[in-house]
Amino acid sequence: MGVLKLFDPWRSKLCTCPVKYTINPYTGCSHKCLYCYATSYIGYKESRPKENLIKRLHDDLRKINPRIPIDMSLSSDPYPPQEKMLRITRNVLKVLLPLGLKVQITTKSNLFLLDLDLIRKYNVAVSVTITTLDNSLAKRIEPFAPSPKDRIHALEKLSCADVPFSVRIDPIIPFLNDDEKELKEIVQIVANIGAKHIVVSTYKAKPDNFSRMVYEFPELETKWRRLYYPRGKIGIRYAYLPIEFRKKLIYPVVNEARKLKLTYATCREALTSPEFFNAPSCDGTHLIPERIKYKGLESYISTKTIR
Repeated sequence: MGVLKLFDPWRSKLCTCPVKYTINPYTGCSHKCLYCYATSYIGYKESRPKENLIKRLHDDLRKINPRIPIDMSLSSDPYPPQEKMLRITRNVLKVLLPLGLKVQITTKSNLFLLDLDLIRKYNVAVSVTITTLDNSLAKRIEPFAPSPKDRIHALEKLSCADVPFSVRIDPIIPFLNDDEKELKEIVQIVANIGAKHIVVSTYKAKPDNFSRMVYEFPELETKWRRLYYPRGKIGIRYAYLPIEFRKKLIYPVVNEARKLKLTYATCREALTSPEFFNAPSCDGTHLIPERIKYKGLESYISTKTIR
Protein backbone atom coordinates (compact mmCIF):
# COMPACT_ATOMS: atom_id res chain seq x y z
CA MET A 1 0.00 0.00 0.00
CA GLY A 2 1.03 3.61 -0.47
CA VAL A 3 0.64 5.66 2.74
CA LEU A 4 -1.32 3.34 5.06
CA LYS A 5 0.87 0.37 5.92
CA LEU A 6 1.07 -2.47 8.38
CA PHE A 7 3.50 -1.49 11.10
CA ASP A 8 6.73 -3.41 10.64
CA PRO A 9 9.33 -2.29 13.20
CA TRP A 10 12.29 -3.52 11.21
CA ARG A 11 11.28 -7.12 12.06
CA SER A 12 12.46 -6.52 15.61
CA LYS A 13 12.01 -9.55 17.85
CA LEU A 14 11.80 -7.15 20.78
CA CYS A 15 8.68 -5.37 19.51
CA THR A 16 5.50 -6.29 21.38
CA CYS A 17 3.14 -4.02 19.43
CA PRO A 18 -0.15 -5.56 18.35
CA VAL A 19 -0.96 -5.73 14.66
CA LYS A 20 -1.75 -2.23 13.47
CA TYR A 21 -1.51 0.10 10.53
CA THR A 22 0.49 3.28 10.55
CA ILE A 23 0.17 6.46 8.53
CA ASN A 24 2.51 9.44 8.55
CA PRO A 25 0.93 12.57 7.03
CA TYR A 26 4.35 14.22 7.06
CA THR A 27 7.88 13.12 6.30
CA GLY A 28 10.75 14.55 8.31
CA CYS A 29 9.95 16.03 11.71
CA SER A 30 10.28 19.65 12.77
CA HIS A 31 10.51 18.83 16.47
CA LYS A 32 14.16 17.86 15.88
CA CYS A 33 14.48 15.68 18.99
CA LEU A 34 18.13 14.78 19.56
CA TYR A 35 17.39 11.18 20.48
CA CYS A 36 15.05 10.48 17.55
CA TYR A 37 15.42 6.98 16.09
CA ALA A 38 13.57 7.69 12.87
CA THR A 39 16.10 10.22 11.57
CA SER A 40 18.32 7.38 10.40
CA TYR A 41 15.83 6.80 7.59
CA ILE A 42 13.62 9.92 7.32
CA GLY A 43 16.46 12.40 7.89
CA TYR A 44 16.93 15.17 10.45
CA LYS A 45 14.87 17.74 8.60
CA GLU A 46 11.71 19.82 8.69
CA SER A 47 8.27 18.25 8.36
CA ARG A 48 6.95 18.16 4.80
CA PRO A 49 3.50 16.95 3.68
CA LYS A 50 3.46 13.75 1.68
CA GLU A 51 2.47 14.20 -1.94
CA ASN A 52 -1.06 13.26 -3.04
CA LEU A 53 -1.69 12.02 0.48
CA ILE A 54 -5.48 11.95 0.49
CA LYS A 55 -5.78 10.34 -2.94
CA ARG A 56 -3.27 7.66 -1.96
CA LEU A 57 -5.13 7.15 1.31
CA HIS A 58 -8.39 6.56 -0.57
CA ASP A 59 -6.67 3.89 -2.64
CA ASP A 60 -5.26 2.19 0.45
CA LEU A 61 -8.58 2.14 2.29
CA ARG A 62 -9.92 -0.31 -0.29
CA LYS A 63 -7.33 -2.86 0.85
CA ILE A 64 -7.32 -2.65 4.64
CA ASN A 65 -8.79 -4.84 7.35
CA PRO A 66 -11.11 -2.41 9.19
CA ARG A 67 -10.75 -4.35 12.45
CA ILE A 68 -7.06 -3.38 12.69
CA PRO A 69 -6.38 -0.03 14.41
CA ILE A 70 -4.41 2.77 12.77
CA ASP A 71 -1.60 4.55 14.64
CA MET A 72 -0.76 8.07 13.51
CA SER A 73 2.19 8.60 13.46
CA LEU A 74 5.17 6.41 14.30
CA SER A 75 7.97 8.07 12.29
CA SER A 76 7.05 11.71 11.84
CA ASP A 77 4.93 13.57 14.39
CA PRO A 78 1.43 14.26 13.01
CA TYR A 79 1.34 17.64 14.76
CA PRO A 80 4.45 19.62 13.83
CA PRO A 81 4.18 23.43 13.92
CA GLN A 82 3.27 23.39 10.21
CA GLU A 83 -0.01 21.65 11.03
CA LYS A 84 -1.45 24.90 12.37
CA MET A 85 -1.45 26.26 8.83
CA LEU A 86 -1.53 23.20 6.56
CA ARG A 87 -4.04 21.01 8.46
CA ILE A 88 -2.79 17.87 6.71
CA THR A 89 -3.43 15.66 9.72
CA ARG A 90 -6.93 17.04 10.07
CA ASN A 91 -7.63 16.12 6.45
CA VAL A 92 -6.57 12.54 7.18
CA LEU A 93 -8.73 12.36 10.30
CA LYS A 94 -11.73 13.67 8.35
CA VAL A 95 -11.36 10.72 6.01
CA LEU A 96 -10.69 7.98 8.57
CA LEU A 97 -12.88 8.82 11.51
CA PRO A 98 -16.38 9.07 9.97
CA LEU A 99 -15.81 5.57 8.56
CA GLY A 100 -15.73 4.20 12.09
CA LEU A 101 -12.09 3.12 11.91
CA LYS A 102 -10.11 2.94 15.16
CA VAL A 103 -7.30 5.50 15.36
CA GLN A 104 -4.60 6.27 17.87
CA ILE A 105 -2.82 9.62 17.64
CA THR A 106 0.79 9.37 18.83
CA THR A 107 2.45 12.74 19.31
CA LYS A 108 4.82 14.96 21.26
CA SER A 109 2.64 18.00 20.70
CA ASN A 110 -0.39 19.74 22.15
CA LEU A 111 -1.73 20.67 18.71
CA PHE A 112 -4.11 17.72 18.68
CA LEU A 113 -6.42 20.14 20.47
CA LEU A 114 -6.97 21.71 17.04
CA ASP A 115 -8.93 18.56 16.21
CA LEU A 116 -10.64 17.96 19.54
CA ASP A 117 -14.01 18.48 17.85
CA LEU A 118 -13.33 15.33 15.80
CA ILE A 119 -11.36 13.35 18.37
CA ARG A 120 -14.07 13.51 21.01
CA LYS A 121 -16.78 12.20 18.63
CA TYR A 122 -15.09 9.18 17.08
CA ASN A 123 -13.02 6.08 17.82
CA VAL A 124 -9.83 7.82 18.94
CA ALA A 125 -7.29 7.46 21.73
CA VAL A 126 -4.27 9.72 22.12
CA SER A 127 -0.72 8.85 23.21
CA VAL A 128 1.50 11.76 24.28
CA THR A 129 5.22 11.58 25.05
CA ILE A 130 6.52 13.33 28.16
CA THR A 131 10.21 12.71 28.80
CA THR A 132 10.80 15.23 31.58
CA LEU A 133 9.09 17.90 33.67
CA ASP A 134 12.12 20.15 33.32
CA ASN A 135 11.26 22.68 30.61
CA SER A 136 14.88 23.75 30.16
CA LEU A 137 16.05 20.17 29.63
CA ALA A 138 13.14 19.49 27.30
CA LYS A 139 14.15 22.52 25.23
CA ARG A 140 17.58 20.98 24.73
CA ILE A 141 16.57 17.43 23.85
CA GLU A 142 13.26 18.26 22.09
CA PRO A 143 14.08 21.76 20.85
CA PHE A 144 11.02 22.53 18.74
CA ALA A 145 8.35 20.45 20.47
CA PRO A 146 5.83 22.10 22.81
CA SER A 147 6.91 22.27 26.43
CA PRO A 148 6.00 19.48 28.88
CA LYS A 149 3.77 22.00 30.68
CA ASP A 150 1.82 22.64 27.46
CA ARG A 151 1.46 18.91 26.78
CA ILE A 152 0.14 18.27 30.28
CA HIS A 153 -2.33 21.14 29.95
CA ALA A 154 -3.54 19.63 26.65
CA LEU A 155 -4.02 16.25 28.35
CA GLU A 156 -6.22 17.94 30.96
CA LYS A 157 -8.47 19.14 28.14
CA LEU A 158 -8.57 15.64 26.66
CA SER A 159 -9.68 14.31 30.03
CA CYS A 160 -12.44 16.91 30.26
CA ALA A 161 -13.61 15.84 26.79
CA ASP A 162 -13.68 12.17 27.88
CA VAL A 163 -11.01 11.13 25.37
CA PRO A 164 -8.87 8.20 26.61
CA PHE A 165 -5.13 8.77 26.57
CA SER A 166 -1.84 7.14 27.46
CA VAL A 167 1.53 8.69 28.20
CA ARG A 168 4.90 7.60 26.89
CA ILE A 169 7.88 8.22 29.17
CA ASP A 170 10.31 7.55 26.39
CA PRO A 171 13.22 7.57 26.30
CA ILE A 172 14.75 7.50 29.76
CA ILE A 173 18.33 8.64 29.17
CA PRO A 174 21.01 7.71 31.70
CA PHE A 175 22.33 10.64 33.77
CA LEU A 176 19.94 13.05 32.04
CA ASN A 177 16.25 12.46 32.77
CA ASP A 178 16.55 9.36 34.96
CA ASP A 179 15.85 10.90 38.36
CA GLU A 180 13.63 8.41 40.18
CA LYS A 181 11.62 11.06 42.00
CA GLU A 182 10.83 12.96 38.81
CA LEU A 183 9.89 9.80 36.90
CA LYS A 184 7.41 8.91 39.62
CA GLU A 185 6.09 12.47 39.60
CA ILE A 186 5.35 12.28 35.87
CA VAL A 187 3.28 9.15 36.46
CA GLN A 188 1.47 10.75 39.39
CA ILE A 189 0.65 13.92 37.49
CA VAL A 190 -0.72 12.21 34.39
CA ALA A 191 -2.63 9.63 36.44
CA ASN A 192 -4.22 12.46 38.42
CA ILE A 193 -5.54 14.06 35.22
CA GLY A 194 -6.88 10.82 33.78
CA ALA A 195 -4.18 8.80 32.02
CA LYS A 196 -5.07 5.12 31.80
CA HIS A 197 -1.83 3.61 30.50
CA ILE A 198 1.92 4.25 30.72
CA VAL A 199 4.55 3.18 28.17
CA VAL A 200 8.20 3.40 29.16
CA SER A 201 11.45 2.80 27.34
CA THR A 202 15.15 3.57 27.69
CA TYR A 203 17.27 5.43 25.19
CA LYS A 204 18.75 3.25 22.45
CA ALA A 205 21.83 4.67 20.75
CA LYS A 206 22.14 4.82 16.98
CA PRO A 207 25.10 6.48 15.26
CA ASP A 208 23.18 9.57 14.17
CA ASN A 209 21.25 10.23 17.38
CA PHE A 210 24.28 9.39 19.54
CA SER A 211 26.36 12.00 17.71
CA ARG A 212 23.70 14.63 18.38
CA MET A 213 23.45 13.65 22.04
CA VAL A 214 27.19 13.86 22.73
CA TYR A 215 27.44 17.15 20.82
CA GLU A 216 24.80 18.68 23.10
CA PHE A 217 26.03 16.98 26.28
CA PRO A 218 29.80 16.51 25.86
CA GLU A 219 30.25 16.09 29.61
CA LEU A 220 28.30 12.80 29.42
CA GLU A 221 30.05 11.31 26.39
CA THR A 222 32.50 9.15 28.36
CA LYS A 223 29.78 7.74 30.61
CA TRP A 224 27.47 6.99 27.69
CA ARG A 225 30.20 5.33 25.63
CA ARG A 226 31.06 3.02 28.49
CA LEU A 227 27.43 1.96 28.77
CA TYR A 228 26.45 1.74 25.11
CA TYR A 229 29.73 0.94 23.36
CA PRO A 230 31.93 -0.89 25.86
CA ARG A 231 34.01 -2.38 23.04
CA GLY A 232 34.42 0.98 21.36
CA LYS A 233 32.58 0.02 18.18
CA ILE A 234 29.59 2.08 17.06
CA GLY A 235 27.39 -0.19 14.96
CA ILE A 236 24.55 0.64 12.62
CA ARG A 237 21.76 -0.97 14.64
CA TYR A 238 20.54 0.07 18.08
CA ALA A 239 22.93 -0.14 21.01
CA TYR A 240 21.16 -1.12 24.22
CA LEU A 241 21.98 -0.53 27.85
CA PRO A 242 22.81 -3.65 29.90
CA ILE A 243 19.51 -5.28 30.86
CA GLU A 244 19.94 -4.87 34.63
CA PHE A 245 20.60 -1.16 34.09
CA ARG A 246 17.44 -0.93 31.97
CA LYS A 247 15.42 -2.60 34.70
CA LYS A 248 16.76 -0.12 37.24
CA LEU A 249 15.74 2.89 35.12
CA ILE A 250 12.32 1.54 34.21
CA TYR A 251 11.23 0.13 37.55
CA PRO A 252 10.24 3.44 39.24
CA VAL A 253 7.83 4.14 36.38
CA VAL A 254 6.12 0.76 36.20
CA ASN A 255 6.00 0.41 39.97
CA GLU A 256 4.33 3.79 40.36
CA ALA A 257 1.87 2.94 37.59
CA ARG A 258 1.07 -0.32 39.38
CA LYS A 259 0.43 1.52 42.65
CA LEU A 260 -1.92 3.92 40.88
CA LYS A 261 -3.75 1.05 39.15
CA LEU A 262 -2.77 2.05 35.62
CA THR A 263 -1.91 -0.43 32.91
CA TYR A 264 1.77 -0.24 31.96
CA ALA A 265 4.20 -1.65 29.43
CA THR A 266 7.75 -1.37 28.20
CA CYS A 267 8.73 -0.74 24.59
CA ARG A 268 11.32 -2.98 22.91
CA GLU A 269 13.07 -3.84 26.16
CA ALA A 270 12.67 -7.65 26.35
CA LEU A 271 10.91 -7.07 29.67
CA THR A 272 7.55 -8.79 29.42
CA SER A 273 7.08 -10.24 32.92
CA PRO A 274 4.12 -8.82 34.93
CA GLU A 275 6.58 -6.74 36.92
CA PHE A 276 7.29 -4.66 33.81
CA PHE A 277 4.36 -5.34 31.48
CA ASN A 278 0.74 -5.50 32.54
CA ALA A 279 -1.57 -4.30 29.76
CA PRO A 280 -3.68 -5.60 26.86
CA SER A 281 -1.33 -3.74 24.50
CA CYS A 282 2.05 -2.11 24.92
CA ASP A 283 1.22 0.93 22.81
CA GLY A 284 -2.11 1.93 24.35
CA THR A 285 -4.29 1.00 21.37
CA HIS A 286 -6.46 -1.01 23.77
CA LEU A 287 -7.79 2.35 24.97
CA ILE A 288 -9.42 3.23 21.63
CA PRO A 289 -13.17 3.50 22.27
CA GLU A 290 -15.88 2.32 19.92
CA ARG A 291 -18.11 5.35 19.71
CA ILE A 292 -19.41 4.51 16.23
CA LYS A 293 -19.54 1.28 14.23
CA TYR A 294 -17.53 0.75 11.06
CA LYS A 295 -19.63 2.01 8.15
CA GLY A 296 -17.71 0.68 5.17
CA LEU A 297 -16.11 2.50 2.27
CA GLU A 298 -19.42 2.95 0.54
CA SER A 299 -20.22 5.56 3.16
CA TYR A 300 -17.34 7.65 1.86
CA ILE A 301 -17.43 8.41 -1.86
CA SER A 302 -15.55 11.65 -2.43
CA THR A 303 -11.97 11.39 -3.69
CA LYS A 304 -11.19 15.05 -3.14
CA THR A 305 -9.14 16.47 -0.33
CA ILE A 306 -11.44 17.59 2.50
CA ARG A 307 -10.62 20.99 3.87
